[in-house]
Amino acid sequence: MPLDDPRIDKLTSLIKDSFRVRPNQDPIYVDIGNHLGRLEAKQHQVIFGRRGSGKSCLFVHYHRTRSKDEGVLTVYIEADEVKMLPYPDLLIRLLLSIGDELRSGASTLIDRLLRRGSQRLRDQLRVLRAILDEAEVAQVSREVSAKTSASAGVHLGPSASTVSAELSAEEGVRRTTEFTARKIETLERHLQDYKSALVDALAKSRFKYAAIIVDDFYLIHPRYQPDVIDYMHRLLRGTDLYLKVGTVRHRTALVRHDGAQTVGVELAQDVEEINLDQTFEDIDATRQYLTRMLDSMAAKVGLNDFSASHFSDEGLLALTLASGGVPRDFLNIFVEAVNAARDTGAKRLTPKSIYRGAGRVSYRTKLINLRSDVGTEATGLEMLFTDLTTYCLREKRKTAFLVAQEDATKYRDEHELIQQLMDFKLIHVIEPDTSAASGRPGRYEAYTLDFALFMEPRLRNIEHAEFWKIDDQRRRRGLREAPVYSLERAREVLARGTTQSVEQTISGIQADAGIEDSAGPEPDDE
Repeated sequence: MPLDDPRIDKLTSLIKDSFRVRPNQDPIYVDIGNHLGRLEAKQHQVIFGRRGSGKSCLFVHYHRTRSKDEGVLTVYIEADEVKMLPYPDLLIRLLLSIGDELRSGASTLIDRLLRRGSQRLRDQLRVLRAILDEAEVAQVSREVSAKTSASAGVHLGPSASTVSAELSAEEGVRRTTEFTARKIETLERHLQDYKSALVDALAKSRFKYAAIIVDDFYLIHPRYQPDVIDYMHRLLRGTDLYLKVGTVRHRTALVRHDGAQTVGVELAQDVEEINLDQTFEDIDATRQYLTRMLDSMAAKVGLNDFSASHFSDEGLLALTLASGGVPRDFLNIFVEAVNAARDTGAKRLTPKSIYRGAGRVSYRTKLINLRSDVGTEATGLEMLFTDLTTYCLREKRKTAFLVAQEDATKYRDEHELIQQLMDFKLIHVIEPDTSAASGRPGRYEAYTLDFALFMEPRLRNIEHAEFWKIDDQRRRRGLREAPVYSLERAREVLARGTTQSVEQTISGIQADAGIEDSAGPEPDDE
């Protein structure tokens, strides 16, 4: 079938529409990995996935379809709306969102007009709104009756202030006690009250259980994340309200250890983990997953077996590699590749058109997302990424690199930044545990730079690690021979800083390496 088939225009329009996920609209969702079935479970869950992995699409589809189910109430909260609030105000706002949705969703209009339902929940919401507008720390005065003569200073605990009181020598004389009140202490004292109010409201509703969805949790400052999820988990634990948190793995702190006390939640113990990420660790499985997704969407516009009829033998592999295994990038590059192929009159999608399409969806978009999501913290990530591209493409002239597992243990902060670059799709993991060639001892993690950095425009004299190919010893080609990037070097780079931007560095590397206009020769069958 030719690429000018009008049904392909319908497919590309459908794909573009699928990128616009809004809580008030039904998204285009294709359930390839049965993630929807797991999300429906009565479990507290954390759903991990990089940008573009389909977290929001999954959540909103679940929210929209389940909202029509008489037995289930879903509350959808976007963390982006509360991320600028200080702690604990953002926690109060989350509680208000849950309570308001439970009130409106758990009763009919007549119920609300007649003020039927949970009076307890209404009272607690009124108190929470009052607390939200108060200062985080406030001096409070209270009059009490003194029964004995004394002078006292009472300490309430490590997180509270000292209560000071001067008591009159005369029995029965009124005196004033002054103390410091903190919002978080109020929230802790009344946690059981809030829980009881939520349980009472759900019991008086028509719903059997509720799902509390917090999307893009990673946008909340990492310093507060353990406290927020700890409180939310304690609030909902043992109830028929289930917490569903969507986030990016290495931008998320689920637990913090404060001495003998643990704050947060433990995966597999307190919450179930669902992983949406498709990676290069199993390139065949990732390609099949993404191909099934594309074919399912094509079938909606009457294009059956689309991938088999419209891609060359290597086209789907090239699309998988160019996308980094990320569903939204896979579809986005596909749309651009169709346009690129049509421009040259191609009959099918080949690696050449795929990489031309990928060039239109450049690494710059990923840098914009990084800067938007992490703000000032992007500086360290950009410095590390700049040095990685310099090391691989200018110094070693190879697309892959290794990180020693010994370094990962010794330089934990720098290794965490490597993981975050992977979450932002600027690098991709290939093997989490491999050996190195040339007699280099130890075990290593293997990564590749994102293909957008070297495939379009294609850099000359760069050795591409063809990790999707297997040698005669059943090992991935180009990995064991890759250079080892030292995390000690990373620490020095971060301490020293740099005056050159990522874009300037990559432009310089492209100029040094030379550029070809194409991603390879055209197949004879085009």
